Amino acid sequence: MEWHKVEPINSTRIYEEIVRQIRTLISEGKLKSGDRLPPERELAERFKVSRPSVREALRTLESMGLIEIRLGEGTFVREISVDSLVEPLALVILTQRAVVGELFEARRLLEPPIAGLAARRSTSEEIHEMTRILEEQAREITAGRTGLAQDAAFHAAIASSAHNRAITRIVHALIDLLTQSREESLQIPGRPRRSHQDHRRILKAIQRRDAASAQRAMLDHLVAVERLIIGRQAEDGSKRAPTKKGRR
Repeated sequence: MEWHKVEPINSTRIYEEIVRQIRTLISEGKLKSGDRLPPERELAERFKVSRPSVREALRTLESMGLIEIRLGEGTFVREISVDSLVEPLALVILTQRAVVGELFEARRLLEPPIAGLAARRSTSEEIHEMTRILEEQAREITAGRTGLAQDAAFHAAIASSAHNRAITRIVHALIDLLTQSREESLQIPGRPRRSHQDHRRILKAIQRRDAASAQRAMLDHLVAVERLIIGRQAEDGSKRAPTKKGRR
């Protein structure tokens, strides 16, 4: 590791600049998982700062999950997990709970390509599970229920069959946040059956290993649901808006 390239620190909050430089080394791959950092004394000399500043920076990096301080062994760069990458994004999504339009936009950008990946990557067992979910959804709808749980399970199964943990977590977060909107849409007469038909079309494309058709079918489905939800929200908003009385 070319530690001689680190820059001397000139800042009132010195430890933050140390954190920034070490984070940059990690993000650029110059510090890799398992690499051992120089001792605290050596880092202080290289950055030309005090040892307490280095100590504070290392504590901060450890709290961020980027390094691990092992007593008697030293300080090591941790393996960066999918969870540590996705959790901040999930937090941002959670803070946007009320922005349904933006969440649907995220779904349009993510889920159609994911359906395409599912068509290429899903195993026969995963396709069998999707089929089972839709059969259960059909029974629920025939019994006069919405099939909400199966609706969510089908989209989650497609995400899982893309075999990308980051994708799976993001889609699950979106599904959870849109549960209320999905439930409202499925209360509309005829909508559960239409949703099931859309799901069947998506599944057939996945079964044929037709990525382009799976992607198109998913996009058509999401657009139809979005129009329904946004349209109802606009209608409800206009009903709640106060009307101005004309002058007599």
